[in-house]
Amino acid sequence: MDDLNKGILRELRDGRKSYKLIAETLDVTENTIRSRVRRMEEQGILEISGFVNPDEIENLQIIMIGIRTSSMDYIAKGEEISRLKDVISVSVVTGRFDLIVTVELAGDHQMLKFLKNELSRIESIEAIETFVVYKGFNLKVPYLQ
Repeated sequence: MDDLNKGILRELRDGRKSYKLIAETLDVTENTIRSRVRRMEEQGILEISGFVNPDEIENLQIIMIGIRTSSMDYIAKGEEISRLKDVISVSVVTGRFDLIVTVELAGDHQMLKFLKNELSRIESIEAIETFVVYKGFNLKVPYLQ
């Protein structure tokens, strides 16, 4: 990750900014920007996507779930949970939980449905604690619904 790639990533905070404008700002050619972006996408460094403010979408609820597991293979558990319906992200963390899961739900009483129909399928979960996001600051999520 060199300085040019870091500059491109900074410029792409506005995901609609053209490669031409980015190239002018960074004083390189548009083709250089295009090839660098493509390479960063191929390497899994960059994914260009649209995100929404969940506070502005009616019936969209974000919850976070702290999970403690009896399995010491946190990576495998995280990957397994990340494939569940409505999961935005899973993080392996330190502290009283092993994993923090961010979930996007639509409509009322969907958290119980997610816990019962999705999370309950995962073996070796010892304990969970849920956190309902009532108001997010700088929180943007992909629209999964």
